[in-house]
Formats: sequence, structure tokens, C-alpha cells
Amino acid sequence: MRKAALLIAAAALLASVPAGAQSSDDDLRVYAVGVSKAGPFFWPYSGYGIYLGESAIITAAHVVGRWPLFTNPTIVIAGQEILAKVIKKGAFPQLDLAQLSVEQALLPDSLRLRRNPLCKVPPEIGTNVVVVSPEQTARSQIISPRAIAPQYRSLFGTLISEPHSSGSGVFDANKKCLAGIMSAAVMRNSPMGAAVTPLSFKTTWEDHVGYFVPASVIADFLPAHYRF
Repeated sequence: MRKAALLIAAAALLASVPAGAQSSDDDLRVYAVGVSKAGPFFWPYSGYGIYLGESAIITAAHVVGRWPLFTNPTIVIAGQEILAKVIKKGAFPQLDLAQLSVEQALLPDSLRLRRNPLCKVPPEIGTNVVVVSPEQTARSQIISPRAIAPQYRSLFGTLISEPHSSGSGVFDANKKCLAGIMSAAVMRNSPMGAAVTPLSFKTTWEDHVGYFVPASVIADFLPAHYRF
């Protein structure tokens, strides 16, 4: 008997851009980073990341992966390819974060003095957010953890209405602070049980919500001398 599946997909997920996106949302793309295609990946990027300032980039750990080529991944920022170093990396799903570092001198002048603040207060349910990648911005909304099965709420409790590309930034639409980093697609609540399935077994995400690693976890993950 086939189980109904709760899919938690740790991989790059594409999403469409809603019409009428605000121009101020697009200003946030200056912080967006692409992690270049390498190894077995099929998309132009393995995923995305967000530049925080002080040469630091935050992304999802599974975007960096475990392949030797990703010891020093190439990132694309402001249209420039730059070699980065993996400074620290967790693992999906418990701590799906990785910190990369680039040489300050290699960054475009427009980025060197920028600082991208982390949200100090978690956005409330119903808060509008902007999901940011190098190619686009998309509006979404914070939703309740009640949207997913109870046994997954403690691990995947910070959710938006739909999945977006792994490593994309989730920004508070009003405060313009970074609320988190996209990590996974989680199926909406089902009474039939749960299973974890690789992304390659699923190509549509209509019944899913998006999980992001929240800013509070990012702040604890970064070395103490970083203050964003």
C-alpha cells in the first residue's frame, strides 16, 4: 500500500514572479548571489545565497553540497564570478546553513561598504516577505506551522506560502531586513502519514509550502565577530 508522502526537498526550486512586483523589492537583488553550476547539477546554479557584508555570504548547506569541487565554490554576484571559500557548514535538515567568504577587494565597489541587516524580531504570521534571487524577486507571506504535520513543526516551523529556490533570501517586505534563507519544500498537512523523498522524485510543488532557516539561527551560526 502506497503511503501518502510529506516531501521535504533540499534542492533548488524555481518559482514564478507575481505581476506588479514593487521596484523597491528589486533593489534587494544587489545582495543576491548565485552558486555556480558544477558536478552533477542540472540547473545553471546549484542554488543561491545572500551577501551579508564584511565578505560574508550565507546560503543553505545543501546548496554547497559535499562534492570536492565545492571546497572553493564559484559564486556570481553583481554579474561577476568570484572564487569563494566555505568557512562553516551545517547539514540538512538540522542546520541547513553554510557561510562562504570572498576577498573584499574582488567585490564590486557597490557592495564593499554595504551591510545587510538580519531581522532582530521574527516576522509574525501574515507578514509580507520578498523572496530574492539574482534573477528575480517574488512576494510571499509568512504562514502558520499548522500548515504542516505536527511532528515536523519543531524542525520546519518557519514557513512561507510556497517553495522558492534554495538559498534565496527571505526579506521582511516593510523592514527590508533578512528574515531567513530558503531551505526546503514541505507538503501541506496530511492525515495519512509522512515520508522524506529526494527532489528528483518530485517536479511539481502545488501542495507544498516553503521552509526557511530563520535569522535567529543564522545569527547564532555566524562567528561572534559578525554583527549584522
